[in-house]
Amino acid sequence: MEGKKNYSKPIIVIKYGGNAMVSEDLQYKVLKNICTLKSQGYAVVIVHGGGPFIQEILDQVDIESEFIHGHRKTTPEALRYVEMALKGRVNGQVVNIINKLGHTAVGLSGRDGKIVTARRLYHEQQVNGVVTRTDLGQVGIVDKIDPDLIYLLLDKGYVPVITCIANDEAGNSYNINADLFAGSLAGHLQAHIFGVLTDVDGLLRDINNPDSLLQEIAVDDIEQFVEEGVIKGGMIPKTDACRLAVENGAARSVIINGKRPEQILSLTDEKQSLGTTIK
Repeated sequence: MEGKKNYSKPIIVIKYGGNAMVSEDLQYKVLKNICTLKSQGYAVVIVHGGGPFIQEILDQVDIESEFIHGHRKTTPEALRYVEMALKGRVNGQVVNIINKLGHTAVGLSGRDGKIVTARRLYHEQQVNGVVTRTDLGQVGIVDKIDPDLIYLLLDKGYVPVITCIANDEAGNSYNINADLFAGSLAGHLQAHIFGVLTDVDGLLRDINNPDSLLQEIAVDDIEQFVEEGVIKGGMIPKTDACRLAVENGAARSVIINGKRPEQILSLTDEKQSLGTTIK
């Protein structure tokens, strides 16, 4: 289904996660500034993960995590606990804080209203010309997006808060990487801004030198920066998400530091924007 063209308000999609979620004080400041963007006339959609909370509950029930190329291999049993952490705990917390701030949030997952339909993800790796395919279990990728429910909520002034669980056509449930989930959604909604909150001030040419911030890069630069090792580890899915967003219709993507909530208010100022902008 096609995204609605020229939605009446500019849409900002925020990917919220990482350490900006763990501290209650920081969580409040982050969400307060996101709500300020809504008060300024933007339609705001929040997408969240919750890696630290997932790890906490899996440790409590003694389920080991195995990561393959950044994706958590997920058994059907583990997925039940992943969903408890994401939908039951994190989503509820975010909705509660936004409501306390005087706005009205609605907690959702990708399966609600079939916002996102998933398909199973297999990790493929080529070594010495031989391609190996690894089954990641209940890990999916975005296959289709139906934005109707999001538009209905935005029209009524709600803040949709969406976590990255979705079903496939057969009704099987999957956990989707929250960055890629958010980037796909931002592109489909033709977001004015896709803001990715991370734990650093943006993309640094040298991770040990805060003065080496890359203020703006083009989508075409991403592959080269990956090859050079400038983009690595957890920054790979974040820049992939930014690329997905821009290639599919978002005006721009910006990676900012979620541990510095004041950076959120800079998202709407193209001339003074902090972090790394990807166009």
